[in-house]
Parts: sequence; C-alpha cells; structure tokens
Amino acid sequence: MGRRRGWATALREAVVRTAAGRITAVAAAFCVASAGLPGTVAEAAGTAAAPSYAFDRNARAITAARGTTDAVRLEPGTTYRSALAGREKVYYRLELDAAATAYVSVTAVPAAGTTLASGDGIRVSVQNADSGSCSYDTVTVGASREAHPVTAWGAREILDGKGLCQEAGTYFLVVERTETGTEDGQPWELELTPVSEPPSTGTGATSVPEVWNSATPAPLVEEPGNRPGGAGFSDATAVRQGVWRDEIVPGQTLFYKVPVDWGQQLYATVDLDSAGTDSGFVVPALDLTAYNPVRAEIADTSIGYGGTQKSTSLPPLPPVRHVNRYAPTNPTQSLRFAGFHYLAVYLSAHVAERFGDGPYGVKLRVRIGGTAQAGPAYQGGSVPGGVFDTGARGGRSTSPGGADDAAGGRDDAMTAIAVGGLGTGSALLLVLGVWTVTARRRASAQIRASAQNPMA
Repeated sequence: MGRRRGWATALREAVVRTAAGRITAVAAAFCVASAGLPGTVAEAAGTAAAPSYAFDRNARAITAARGTTDAVRLEPGTTYRSALAGREKVYYRLELDAAATAYVSVTAVPAAGTTLASGDGIRVSVQNADSGSCSYDTVTVGASREAHPVTAWGAREILDGKGLCQEAGTYFLVVERTETGTEDGQPWELELTPVSEPPSTGTGATSVPEVWNSATPAPLVEEPGNRPGGAGFSDATAVRQGVWRDEIVPGQTLFYKVPVDWGQQLYATVDLDSAGTDSGFVVPALDLTAYNPVRAEIADTSIGYGGTQKSTSLPPLPPVRHVNRYAPTNPTQSLRFAGFHYLAVYLSAHVAERFGDGPYGVKLRVRIGGTAQAGPAYQGGSVPGGVFDTGARGGRSTSPGGADDAAGGRDDAMTAIAVGGLGTGSALLLVLGVWTVTARRRASAQIRASAQNPMA
C-alpha cells in the first residue's frame, strides 16, 4: 500500500505539473495576444496612455489609390482598413445599381500624440464617373486640437426629385485631409464601412413633419449599472435605456450603441466626475457625439472642465423616420433609419495636464422616447444584414421608456452586453478554471485506474 500511495502521489504531482505548465503557457499566450489586440496599447512605466481606436478585427487591408484607374472596389458588407498619407486625394471605387442607396463611413485615426490644428480633419465625398458630386462631408478635430478618431460619411442616394447620381455605374469615394490643417507628416489610419440600403416598396412621402416632441425629458435618476464602453464602432457596447457607469482616461474615446426603432427618439446625457483638485480649466474637455446606424454624425455636445463634476446633454432629437432623408439639414436628415445608433464619449488629453491621468468616473444616461412604429417595406435586406434592425420582436412597440423587459423575450442588445462584457481577464480566468478542473478529474481517473490495476 505504501508503494502504491507513493506512486499515486507521484502521478498526481506529474499531472498537476503538466496542467500548471499548460496554464502558464496559456497565460503567457493571453498576455501576448492582449498586447496585440485592437484597442490596446503598451504603456511605459509611470505613463498613462489612452487606449487606441479598436479597428474591426475582420477588416480587409487595402491600399488607397492616388487616381481612379487603380481604385480598389469597396463591397457592402466588408469593412476595410487603409491609410491616408499627406494631403493628396485618395480614391476607392463603388459599382452601384440604380435601385439601392449606398453609404460609406470613413473613420480617420491620427497618430497618437500628433500636434494638430483645429482645422485638421478629413473631407469625404462620393463622385460619379464624370466628377459630379453626389455627397460631401467634412469633419475636423475641432477646438481640442488633439489626435482622436473622427468620422465622416459619403452617400449615393436614390431619392425622388434628385437628378444627379441616380444611374447605375461606377462611382468613387474620395478621401482627403482638410486644407486648413497643419502638415504633421504622419499617415492617418482609416476604417471604411460600405453599407447598401434597399429601396422601399411604393412611393413614400417626401414632406418631413415639422411638429415633433422637442421637450427635454426629466433626467433618469436610477442607480447606475457598470457597463465598460468599447474602443471603436465595431466593438461598441450595447446598452438600452438606463444609467451606465464606466471610467475614462484623458485622450480616450468610449463607444456605445443603442437600439432606436422607427418613431422613437434618442436622448443622451454624460456626466463627468470631479477630479478632487482645482488646477485650472480645460475647454473643451468632454465630448458626446451621436451617430446613426451607418455611422453618420447626428449631433454632438461638449463642455469645459474645472475639476468639479460636469454634465452635458445632446439636444432633443426628432423621431427616427424614413422620410427624414428629405430634410435639408441635420440632425433630422441623419435620423433616417431604425437600428443601433452610436454614442461616442471623448475626454480631452489636456485634462491630464491639469488634473492628472485619472481614470475619471463617467455616467451615460440613455432614454428612449416614443413608441416603436412600423417601418418602410423594404424590397430586400440591407448589406450587411440587420443594419436597420433593432432586434425587436415582430416590430412590437416598447414601453414608454423604450425597454422591452418581457420575461424570456429576445434582447439582442443585452446578449451583446453579456458577450462583450467578457473581457480578456475574465476569459483567461474562465479558461484557467476549466483546465484546472479538467486536470484534477484526469488525475483522479488515473489514480483510480492505477488502484484497480497496480501493475499496469
């Protein structure tokens, strides 16, 4: 018996050592993998660095063309990663039919730490083969003059009464740096996301309602839930109506997405915690920007910071309606689809100079007003699929608060939250736990087997 116990003990120790070696290897692999994940950056000792923008992990790398002849074709449903160097225009190609409306968002990410001017930014346009302009959008880094992600969009719209860009054929997405900015000598990385919207059945209204509920609702006062924001559009954290808490460091942008159905209104407020010190004032310090499902900017707000708690809200926004595309200006024009709308929260890097590296507590207060309504009858689906879908069951109207909390009901946003909330650390603990249990079970099984057949 004594020799058998000694053999069993040795076997157990060997199995445990093997499991420990595997666990160590996995831990090391996770550390290496985490270092290379989009949205993560290495930090020097004693230096707080804001996480970088998280590009879509499945984005296809392409080279921007300096002319139309070599322009790479963009396909709806595929996300692309490219770069913009210098101030020359770059071109990408679109092959479009005469029925679907095409959208392309362009998120530009200047090199971290680059000194910029308020006029630095990107200009995005869609042109036909004869240089006719179908759309035009410009966005700059603004008064902060800091390197942070900025997003502009282009479109080839099929609209009643619009004469230009209605034909099938070859079109070009044109991207360039704004002429008013500085020459930083650094390439700006780009994320391009083309989307196709099918035509609707029948002839719809083209007159935009002038009357809508423009009153500011009472702020939500419920207890906040913890909801870490994403580092880019592709991994934006899904939230519904409620108060959501996170932490942010200077120079960081947090991304969230909110399902807004046809006929509903989006309201959003962001609160910034106090710093505990009074070391001057930063203007602007905190930005909140709303984007529609194809990442076109809807509206934004910003506020200065002097070390005490601050709060800022988006202006009241009209309901989401298909007819809004005929509005002459934003925010109404961009509120043209149901689907997940994005909220981006940015904290100025200058806050660190005045009040320290943080992190700083933030609360995002989201309210959905109105009752969900039936949308247009589309002749087919969007590409990629589900862009203009909130995940609501059969178009069911939500409660006045906009949340559908029926037991057992489908809740795509909350599913995304649960999955997205499983970070690298949690995943590592889960894997280590599973392997530990497996190793123990295998050790026990082998010990039992040796007890039954000691000569084996």
